[in-house]
Amino acid sequence: MQNTSKQYNAVIDTCKNLFKKKMTDYGSAWRILRLPSLTDQIFIKAQRIRGLQENDVQKVDEGQESEFIGIINYCIMALIQIEKGIAEQPDLSTGEAVELYEQHISITKKLMEDKNHDYGEAWRDMRVSSLTDLILQKLLRVKQIEDNAGKTLVSEGIDANYQDMINYAVFAMIHLNEQ
Repeated sequence: MQNTSKQYNAVIDTCKNLFKKKMTDYGSAWRILRLPSLTDQIFIKAQRIRGLQENDVQKVDEGQESEFIGIINYCIMALIQIEKGIAEQPDLSTGEAVELYEQHISITKKLMEDKNHDYGEAWRDMRVSSLTDLILQKLLRVKQIEDNAGKTLVSEGIDANYQDMINYAVFAMIHLNEQ
């Protein structure tokens, strides 16, 4: 599990560095996005990954890894939106946004460590395509919860689904880096 923690951190460092650069380029314009908009952005990325996995021809010169990074970063944005609410204007400095990013990743990594302990790192025997399918399934669940005004009867909430998607995307990137 020690190796998993280091690999997880390496993936997150890559994602966080891109997040910081985009914050420098665009500021926190993403703060105006409602959760369904973020969910749809994640859905587009996951669908593209699935297409890359299924199609022989690729017309855009970006692979699965960049899309998984996008999934991770959009999920973090969604978790921040859940915590802070939607803003009418960009309202976070790069430093504030990165601090929130790190807080949410810390919580999400702890969840991964707890589940990883209980499941015995079963993800290591999974295919990247299966992790992609699980992300798509989580997205469909989130869309249904959003359509139900955020209410569930017995299921975990939207935030837990975003956290699971982050962890599945990290696992997929670890697999891709090991190939």
